[in-house]
Amino acid sequence: MQYNTFGNTGIKLSALGFGAMRLPMTKEGDKTVVNDELAIPLMRRAFDLGVNYIDSAPYYCEKQSEIAVGKAIKGYRDKVYITSKNPIENDSGADWTGRLEHSLKQMDVDYIDFYHFWGINQKNFKHWETLTDGPLQAARKALEQGLIKHLCFSFHDKAENLKYIVDSGHFESCLIQYNLLDRSNEENLAYMRGKGLGVVVMGPVGGGRLGAPSEIIRGLLKEKPASTAEMALRFVLANENVHMALSGMENIQMVEENVKIASKTGHLSADELLQVKAMMEENKKLAELYCTACDYCKPCPQNINIPHLFGMMNTHKVYGLTEHAKKTYAEMMRGEGWVKSADAAQCTGCGVCEEKCPQKLPVVKQLKETHATLAG
Repeated sequence: MQYNTFGNTGIKLSALGFGAMRLPMTKEGDKTVVNDELAIPLMRRAFDLGVNYIDSAPYYCEKQSEIAVGKAIKGYRDKVYITSKNPIENDSGADWTGRLEHSLKQMDVDYIDFYHFWGINQKNFKHWETLTDGPLQAARKALEQGLIKHLCFSFHDKAENLKYIVDSGHFESCLIQYNLLDRSNEENLAYMRGKGLGVVVMGPVGGGRLGAPSEIIRGLLKEKPASTAEMALRFVLANENVHMALSGMENIQMVEENVKIASKTGHLSADELLQVKAMMEENKKLAELYCTACDYCKPCPQNINIPHLFGMMNTHKVYGLTEHAKKTYAEMMRGEGWVKSADAAQCTGCGVCEEKCPQKLPVVKQLKETHATLAG
């Protein structure tokens, strides 16, 4: 396993982190619970292979991830750094502390190594800065008391809003989205590292999208990697401004494959990295010919989320991730997806969307093509 010095903390962390958000689950009556017989050996296998950072959160795995992580680290506490997150549901510092104390109890630990302000944005952060007894004050007190060792944040806001939060000086690391399909935070990675923050990338395989087979993605290099997921992980780890790629691993095979990749050096040469970025930029331009996701076509009278469906189509058409696109479309049709939408077959051809589309795309025709391709 490769290790990197984590920003100004001076701590050596593994290049691969374990994301405990997709632990094996099982049915017990009418409840879905973490399968400890599978989950605990899974996490411990990662620890034994050199992974020394595990990330959890209060709501992961039907609110059971923290409990499972707490069980898994028994006997490993002095070797593994644990993380969790505070959703900051209101402005109360006392409530912030209450949520932290709940996580400590769930994990059965006296302190959490890296504790995150969860999914914050610039607007909310600026508001918290004005409060006298708010989350920021509670966090400083928790640091003084040793309940948390390092204050961090995870980020889902627009890329241009990150620097303000970094420059506030409150945080030692950031958990941020970055992968082959989404490079919007690429400049921010360099900025954070330059400011001495630890940089952890979430979604290195695009939330599972890049885990599906794609000859287009594998073909980005002359010497094709073994899988699309390997290509995706190598791309993230090749960025000199990334300390760690955080992967939600569901089985021991996935752990062993990812550890093998993260144990290598020289993931991509400088020329290969430039080549991959250039080719992905060309792919992005192709995707925008199908839809730029400007949202002007919304709302649809039939409740079809047109940009979302066209995004799935791009996953298939441009990036060759057909298996994932079909799976996601099927989940949406069953009402299981994150984004709610009627399927494309519900289009009546009214043409309202085409009147609004600034690109003058043949939306009705493309919706029919989308359904025929992804529902087939």
